[in-house]
Amino acid sequence: MTQAVDDDGGPGDPAGAEPLPEGAPPPPANADTAAWLAVAAGTLGALMATLDISIVNSSLPTIQGEIGASGTEGTWIATAYLVAEITIIPLSGWLERVFGLRTFLLLAATLFISFSMLCGFSTTLPMMIAGRVGQGFTGGALIPTAMTIIATRLPRHQQPVGNAMFGATAIMGPVTGPVLGGWLTENISWHYAFFINLPVGIALITLLLVALPHQKPKFDLVRDADWFGIAGIAMALGGLTVVLEEGEREQWYSSPEIRWLTLVSLIGFVFVTIGQLTKDRPVIRLALLRDRQFAAVVTMAIVVGMVIYGTSYTIPQFLSIIAGYNSLQSGEVVLLSGVPMMLMMPLMPMLVRTIDIRLSVTFGMMLLAWSAWAETDLTSASTGGIFAASQLIRGFGTVFTMMFLNQAAIRSVPPEQASDASGLYNAARNLGGSFALAGIAVIQDQRTWLHSRRIEETLSANSVNVQDYMAQQTQALGSSGAAVRSLGNMIEIQALTMTYIDLFFILAIGIVAVTPLVLFLRPLPQGAKPVTGH
Repeated sequence: MTQAVDDDGGPGDPAGAEPLPEGAPPPPANADTAAWLAVAAGTLGALMATLDISIVNSSLPTIQGEIGASGTEGTWIATAYLVAEITIIPLSGWLERVFGLRTFLLLAATLFISFSMLCGFSTTLPMMIAGRVGQGFTGGALIPTAMTIIATRLPRHQQPVGNAMFGATAIMGPVTGPVLGGWLTENISWHYAFFINLPVGIALITLLLVALPHQKPKFDLVRDADWFGIAGIAMALGGLTVVLEEGEREQWYSSPEIRWLTLVSLIGFVFVTIGQLTKDRPVIRLALLRDRQFAAVVTMAIVVGMVIYGTSYTIPQFLSIIAGYNSLQSGEVVLLSGVPMMLMMPLMPMLVRTIDIRLSVTFGMMLLAWSAWAETDLTSASTGGIFAASQLIRGFGTVFTMMFLNQAAIRSVPPEQASDASGLYNAARNLGGSFALAGIAVIQDQRTWLHSRRIEETLSANSVNVQDYMAQQTQALGSSGAAVRSLGNMIEIQALTMTYIDLFFILAIGIVAVTPLVLFLRPLPQGAKPVTGH
């Protein structure tokens, strides 16, 4: 009888458990409760930070009016956050090593709440911009550390679950921001777009105190830090982001400010290069890009970031200018792309384990291209309903692309380099957003002018149809001047519609162009324990 018990797995094993083959390694241990609470804390912090990128977009006109900012000045309310965030993200790995993960995140979360309150109480533009810069610096630190927690606190076989949670923040933040900000502005007050961070931040701080162990700071790293790299990142990414965001508005290099910022950015890239050549451990490890998988992931992340941020900006613009939607209605259309995320999140860990990374990313990229191509059928009579199918397709495409790219980014490097890889990967995605917004501004200005001129060329003053139309409009509006203005408005609307079609066409082509990079991704054995990429 004793032998039977032994054959069934031993006295302490569950009845009927299969015995391990002799010499076989024990099964990997699962993460404990504290580890999962740490992942939840990282995910919550990343969601709060990504949400605040776009939560003010739909509230900008109201905020500008109350703090006395012009339309041009008001754009800095959004730009200031993005500039600060994209600057700090690559530095987060080094700051985490200096302060220790728990102390660094507690400091970032506390300051993020404080700067959010400053924004909420702002009565002037300088006060608001100061708060948004502070939000960007501290919120940007919360994004890559979420991936670091997943890579260092979860065993490899459970990382797909953590990656699914983090991927949800990267997708849901930008798409829920406009609708949440619009709802709060129209139903309560724009101030609560910032005050909402107080209860969320308190929950985050509680989770961090419970879940993460204290680590002794390593202030000796400050003495030997890559100061060329630190200064270079701030100058290069900060200057480049402002140039991209403000270049078209300031007429590019006819503006002294744009010329100086371009020079600052170039000097910053030189400083970063010096740091790479002179330090054993530079503050940003660009050598990771030598890994073909990681380089491919970063490149695709830039383009996917362009799609996520570009469409969440372009679609509300079209609906507001052409279809006459208010900010809340536009935000609800953008939110549709988040529905597939909510539906598929429970399935993603299983899909990550069983589907070839290359197959999933290719499928997701093709869906993204399809969704953008479907929106090239817009007309000036289109309403939000025309975006319903394409937004759902885009949501599924983003899920299959981002979830697996997150996984590939972490698996491309050893765990000890996870924070460096996370900083580069997340900076690339946000840089893609900057490229998208800058490109949209340039294309919208240039193509609208071109389409307007082309339309005008088809309207001959000697045309009977044109003369009949103008006579009807003059009779309906009461004067020839009003009829000319009406015709001008119609031409502008048609030209804008054609410009939006061009934007979606370019996004579709961009996605198709980088899709072959999936061939550089290394697949995981289906159903097997993931392995670390080198």
